[in-house]
Amino acid sequence: MYNLDMISKIDSKKIKILWLGTPLISAIVLEKLIKAGFNIVGVVAQIDKPVGRKKEVLPVPTKAVALKYKINVYQPIKIRLDYEFVKEINPDLILTLAYGQIIPQGLLDIPKYGCLNLHGSLLPQYRGAAPMQYSLLNGDKKTGITLMEMVDKMDAGRMFLKEEVEITDDDNLDSLTLKMADAAYNAVINGLDDYLNGINKGVEQDESLVTLTAKIKPEDQVINFNNTAISIHNKIRALTTDPGCFFVANGINFRVASSKVVDIKCDIGKVYQYDKTGLYIGTGEKVIQILTIQKPGKKMMAIKDFYNGNQSLFLKNDILK
Repeated sequence: MYNLDMISKIDSKKIKILWLGTPLISAIVLEKLIKAGFNIVGVVAQIDKPVGRKKEVLPVPTKAVALKYKINVYQPIKIRLDYEFVKEINPDLILTLAYGQIIPQGLLDIPKYGCLNLHGSLLPQYRGAAPMQYSLLNGDKKTGITLMEMVDKMDAGRMFLKEEVEITDDDNLDSLTLKMADAAYNAVINGLDDYLNGINKGVEQDESLVTLTAKIKPEDQVINFNNTAISIHNKIRALTTDPGCFFVANGINFRVASSKVVDIKCDIGKVYQYDKTGLYIGTGEKVIQILTIQKPGKKMMAIKDFYNGNQSLFLKNDILK
């Protein structure tokens, strides 16, 4: 790590920054920084993968932004085995937001001003993958972005700045992503100069307060009506589009993107009501009102539109398993 005490009067917009990130939130912040005049000398992203029902291979979001501004893009399959190109770029600083791979120590050692990560939680809470999803899954009322030092232990470095974000009852992963992107941009604007000039030397994390998250597994996507309506609602809002969640009825997976909790008693898995206002299903506590739904091979639809062509699909007192 470079000696912060020897650095002064460094302008964060003059140094060469290599950006590591892949999904939409990373792309939003990347473009904001480019427009603000930061010197992004390259973008490292995960490889392009098929998306959507047609499985069309499209550039990942950060790559699309980089191409728009004629910035070089690098997409190593395994960056721990392939980072020699970074030495050629010779960045002054690496900034990372949701890249998706573990960064090896050899790469962390390259930039003279070190490597910073914009982590999607208020550390030391929610170290690891999918922190935004876990904030919603757990029904949290606030989260935020932590500007932190990258070290060879997952999300364990010093913290330089936190930008808090309120989570409202109406937020889902899509809306929270936009809020968190704004917070991440603000963290760079408000924290980078002080970091570079040694004014902010960071704060160590309290290891006794650490909580860990894991990648969302396929089994986590399944809605279990034995759970409470609020926990099901939180799952739906947490996994809205990435990776989505579903329940199974008559051997068919029905994806769900929005819902409400209704204070009604009904047997677990039983259809309490089905009309243009929603598909109401009993849970372990209260009723979950499904508001948007998708059949395999079809697009996601508001329940009022879905009902028009599927009135007999779910009948009152049906038991969904």
